[in-house]
Amino acid sequence: MPKKQSKRRRLWLGDGSCILRRPEHRNHVWAYDFVTDRTRDGRPLKMLPIVDEYIRECLAVHVERRMRSIDVLQVLADLFIEHGAPRYIRSDNGPEFAAIKIRRWLERVDVETLFLAPGSPWENGYVESFNGKLRDELLDGEIFYTLQEAKVLTGRCRREYNTIRPHSSLGYRPPAPEAIRPIPPSFATLKSTKSASVVT
Repeated sequence: MPKKQSKRRRLWLGDGSCILRRPEHRNHVWAYDFVTDRTRDGRPLKMLPIVDEYIRECLAVHVERRMRSIDVLQVLADLFIEHGAPRYIRSDNGPEFAAIKIRRWLERVDVETLFLAPGSPWENGYVESFNGKLRDELLDGEIFYTLQEAKVLTGRCRREYNTIRPHSSLGYRPPAPEAIRPIPPSFATLKSTKSASVVT
């Protein structure tokens, strides 16, 4: 009978790889990963969802035919301008994420990288959860005819995820609910009519 092996401790690398850092506030830890699909003509689609792990908000779903490290860098730069830079960004070791130009640029803007252990997608659970919902609720049931159609529909899916869809981890509220809902004109008119009748 084989001898029972003792549990081994995971080795953490000096560059931040594999550290399972828990998010503590907005813009603390972002995560990103690729999702792939195809248009009806068989041409590839590559999607890049980026999630703020603390508030569960999907900050972007960038869609192109192909994406290189320079394209990933451009998406990040736009988001940093809009939301501010996170303290950490989590990803797998794909060439688009581990490219020297991205790592050096992130160092210059003081963002640390958290790379997953090889073959451990569960370490990127927040963005994997979003990707699973994106596939279940959109990609598996939709035929895209053009790149532009894919961009529009994934954008709509992202908005619904952020502003409408309840999340159990957030007390069944969406991560970014619409704060101001304009009162429909017909309702406003009815309300003012009732107020006037009460006064008279």
